[in-house]
Amino acid sequence: MTNAPLRVTVIGTGYLGLTHAVCLAELGHEVLAIDADLNKLAQAAAGSAPFFEPGLEPLLRKNLDAGRLRFTNSYTEVGAFGDVHFLCVGTPQREGGEADLSQLHAASDSLAPHLFRESLVVGKSTVPVGTARKLLARIRSFAPAGDAVDLAWNPEFLREGHGVEDSLTPDRIVLGVLRPSAEVLMRQVYATQLADGIPLLVTGLETAELAKVSANAFLATKISFINMVAEVCEKSGADVMELADAIGLDVRIGRNFLSPGLGFGGGCLPKDIRAFHAVASRLGAEPLSTLLSAVDQANLARRDRVVSLARDAAPGGSLKDAKVAVLGLAFKPGSDDIRDSPSLDVCGRMAEAGAIVTSHDPVAIENAARVRPELRYAASVFEAAEGADVVLHLTEWQEYRSIDPAALKSVVARPVLVDARCALDKDAWVDAGWTVRSPGRAL
Repeated sequence: MTNAPLRVTVIGTGYLGLTHAVCLAELGHEVLAIDADLNKLAQAAAGSAPFFEPGLEPLLRKNLDAGRLRFTNSYTEVGAFGDVHFLCVGTPQREGGEADLSQLHAASDSLAPHLFRESLVVGKSTVPVGTARKLLARIRSFAPAGDAVDLAWNPEFLREGHGVEDSLTPDRIVLGVLRPSAEVLMRQVYATQLADGIPLLVTGLETAELAKVSANAFLATKISFINMVAEVCEKSGADVMELADAIGLDVRIGRNFLSPGLGFGGGCLPKDIRAFHAVASRLGAEPLSTLLSAVDQANLARRDRVVSLARDAAPGGSLKDAKVAVLGLAFKPGSDDIRDSPSLDVCGRMAEAGAIVTSHDPVAIENAARVRPELRYAASVFEAAEGADVVLHLTEWQEYRSIDPAALKSVVARPVLVDARCALDKDAWVDAGWTVRSPGRAL
């Protein structure tokens, strides 16, 4: 296996594509990235990421300056340049829950006519099982090189807020191949990580396609399980946080993703479990289909529960005209992503119930305001909490853990906190004179 750099292209410069392109360049490869969005290309070429991801922009500028990373809107240039072509486009949810493959087909159809020599196309997008073989036939039918074009599937396992880390030091690399030559070439792509001992799992195409959605489905199930158990805790007087610690110490279970509260959101877990549900239904795997539907419904129910907690905590048990301060808008800390954000959904529901909602987030306000311009936004936690009847903690940013409860108490109308993420130091807030409510925890 050689560490010699390759000439690699990345098709799509969204979250996955840009992060992958930058990190491939950081590994020493020559990288050319393409996107249909010219504004996005211009922004990236100028050294500015169109989304927030810790550590990405410095690496982007470093590799632009080093000449290892370039951007183009020409598929002719992409086809001539690359030995390996990564497909990193979105596969959003369609109305029925199925994955929308239109971007994937558009990208492959644009690339294929420019493949005049032996080359490898590698899918990283999350797709329904069975997509890869159909895509290969489609690419070969348009490619001048025909059967000299091969395809592999290399699913991504990026966590937003940890994308650079997960790209450079992943916990595993999964590679679905048809030909041994594809494995040889991909070992060269990831030579640095393999030399550092990162596990490589070589599988068939179908197994690789299932790896990402199966992992996400399992994680989503784990989150929804602890949230369903939280309902039992509320009705029985148990504490869900203590329970999560107790069962999380079992090495077969683990504490990660046993965080009770508002539930999951974002651009991956919700759409992936719905797409997997659609695939399971189509294949007749009814037990899995039923499970995934229950997981999805249980997750969405957490938003109803948090709105209910806010209503109960408001003056007179009503949200109408109540002043509510919200801490956190992004679907998770370390990201400005508000796609399917549980927090933003809760904000909208409270506003519709008549509440006066003022929200704060360290990085996601601009994105949130673009989607929900009718809501109020504040530049600081204390500005958001000024005169508030209830404070809701909805995204577990580290800076919210550092809030001085006594200082914040001095600006609110009523010291009432709903910690929907069960992440703040409850004893510290209670000692400072706050009433604290959390899903699955007694007063």
